[in-house]
This record gives sequence, C-alpha cells and structure tokens, in this order.
Amino acid sequence: MSERPPISPRSPRAALEPEQLPPPPKRSDHARNPLVIIGNAIITILLIVMLGAGGIYVYGKQKIEAAGPLTEDKVVNIPQRAGLGDIAEILQREGVIENNRWVFIGSVLALKARADLKPGEYAFQKNASLRDVIGTIVEGKVVQHAVTIPEGLTSEQIVARLSENNIFTGGLREIPREGTLLPETYKFPRGTQREQVITRMQQAQKRVLSEVWERRNPEIPVKTPEQLVTLASLIEKETSKPDERTRVASVFVNRLQKKMKLQSDPTIIYGLVGGKGTLGRPIKRSEITQPSPYNTYVIEGLPPGPISNPGRASLEAAANPARTRDLYFVADGTGGHAFSDSYDQHLKNVAKLRAQERQIQNDTVEPAEESQPAAAPAAAAPDANASAAPPAAAPKGGKNGAQKKRSRNAPANAAAPAATPGATDQD
Repeated sequence: MSERPPISPRSPRAALEPEQLPPPPKRSDHARNPLVIIGNAIITILLIVMLGAGGIYVYGKQKIEAAGPLTEDKVVNIPQRAGLGDIAEILQREGVIENNRWVFIGSVLALKARADLKPGEYAFQKNASLRDVIGTIVEGKVVQHAVTIPEGLTSEQIVARLSENNIFTGGLREIPREGTLLPETYKFPRGTQREQVITRMQQAQKRVLSEVWERRNPEIPVKTPEQLVTLASLIEKETSKPDERTRVASVFVNRLQKKMKLQSDPTIIYGLVGGKGTLGRPIKRSEITQPSPYNTYVIEGLPPGPISNPGRASLEAAANPARTRDLYFVADGTGGHAFSDSYDQHLKNVAKLRAQERQIQNDTVEPAEESQPAAAPAAAAPDANASAAPPAAAPKGGKNGAQKKRSRNAPANAAAPAATPGATDQD
C-alpha cells in the first residue's frame, strides 16, 4: 500500500477558503490579430450608423409628412434665379414652412430635388406638408391668371390692355394687324412675355377662323377668310346680343347681294379714329358723307379690312347668316333691334324709336330747385353740323359689362330718317 501524504491540520476558517485557482488560459494568437480588431470596430461603427440613420429616417419622414404651419391657402412668388437658401427664406417668411428652414433644405436634399426647383407663382394649400410644398415647386404648378379680352376691341385697344396688366412682362414690337387676334378668356402664369400672349391669340384666331371657314355657307358673298373676318367685325360692332348676330349678318349679306351700300356707322368711326376704336361723341352729319376707305356710306361693299377683332360667335354668324329678307335694322329702345325688309316698315320702326326717346327725355326732366339756377333742357338742340337725331335711350352692353348709348344718324341730304341698316355705338 502506498502511503498517503500526511494531512496537515487546518483551522476551520482555512478550510473554508478556496484552493488557489489556476491561471486563465492564454489569449489565442488569432484574437490578437489586428485585422480582427479592425473588423470588429468597423462592424460596431456600422451598427451605430445604421441605428442612427434609421432614427433620422423615421424623424425626417415624420417632419416631411407632418402638416405645415399655413392657416389658410396662400400664393407665394419665387423669383427667377432664386437658390435653395433663397427659396427656403421666402417660404419661411411667408409662413409656408416652419421657422427652421434647415429642415426644408434637408428635405429637398433628401428627396434629391434641388436641381428640379422651378421659379414661379405658386398656390400652397392650408397645412401643406413639406412634401406637398416641394412637390408643387418641382412640378411647376404655377398659378394661372385668367385674362379676358372682350369681343369687338381693336388691336390697339387690346395691346393697351395687355400693357396695363402687370402680370405680363416685356414689350411689344408692333401692333398686330386688325382682326388677327381672337377675343377670349385665356390663362397665363405671372411673368409671361407680352409677345407670347399676342402669339397665342393669333394662333387661336387662325385655328378658329379655319374651322369656321370650312363650315361656311357657300352662298355667302365673301370670297376669302379675310373678308369673312371683315364682315364679322361689322356684326360684332353692331350688336352684342347673341340671338341677333345671325340676323344682323343676314342684313349685310342681303345688301351685299343686292349691291346696296352697307351703311354701317362703326365703319365711319373706324375711318375717323382708326385703331383707337372710340369717337367719344355722336357722329357729325358732315362725317356721314366724308370720304374714307372704311366709310360704308360712301364705298361699295365691304371695307378694305376688319374694323375690330371679332369673336367666334360673330365669325360663325358671318359664315352662316340667318335666311331672311331683312335690309334694315334700328335700335328698338330695349337694347335690341327692330328689323325690316322694306323701307316703309323701317321708317315706322324709326318713328317708334323716336317716340320712345322723346318719352324718356320728358320723363327724365326734373324741375330745378329754388336755390339752384334753372336746369338746362334734357335734350338740347343739336349743332348745325351734328347728327340729325339725339342718342337713343337703349343701352348696349358689351362683353366687358360696359353700357353704351346708341344713336341714329340721318344722312345730311335726307329729310326723312335714314335708310341705313342700323345704328351703332357712338362712344
């Protein structure tokens, strides 16, 4: 038997103490490799970056989609050559975005939209989010301004209107030819060049004229589209009532076919003032027979060109007039006209109008107050060289809402009322 080692006596306290632990194992050479250490560091950094990016993405998404500060719809103009910082400043000043414009700049960069931001006038809706604001500017959804050009204006008058409208920019090299512009309601963004406006109106007129010319009645006594525009311009100036246009057209067509002078007062006015369009007073008796290339009391047939820019309705009336025997028309005192196919009936219509005018003049005369000097008569005697008849009381309302007085002119060498087809504006 082998002998056991002697047991050393131990105190109870010593017996409770653990025996000496073995030393820890040595770290492997692989774990101490620099590549492993660098790889672990990179993985750790990537995890931190990914967690941070995820947090930023969630925060950014919430900010981009969140309702904006606008309390009501608002229109904001972003000028040309405005940079990203300028746009952010404008939107912040106008209350479209929050006070921290860096959120907007960061959102634009995050959406990769910096190069797509466009200048212009934009309408932002109430509580528009950053995504909505940026999307509106990127898509170029600029505000469109409605511009209405009334029928019957001359080219000079249309150019004056465009020059006074501050949504347009740039000048015009020349006044377009009469009758080449289509009166209509157009929509343009702020900053549109006036030359572009004229070009668009001319293109619209060519398109409409081509459509109307193709559908014309082949029996009308006009040979070219230009003559159709000229006839339509007379119709446009003679009446603003839609239901009368084709009948006024029939009067002129019947007169052309019978080789009768058209005797249209607006042609006298155009011959006197040209593109200005308005005379500002009644036509004088001497002006009725005053030679002019446009005075249809003197010349045969149509004038050499349009006297205004007619609208689509007048072009269609000229191309397809009503089938009547009418040769005359005169204001009926209610804003329309009384038509007739005989001179005798025309004289009766004129007499009826005169009676209405006298009645209206009598009804409008008021006694002067005691403290005031005597009032002038309601209808003063006309000048020796003025029109033989006073202005009629019937108003004529154009498309622009203006109310115009109509007057009747008698030829200087006739004692009876004129046998002209109708009367027209004198202002």
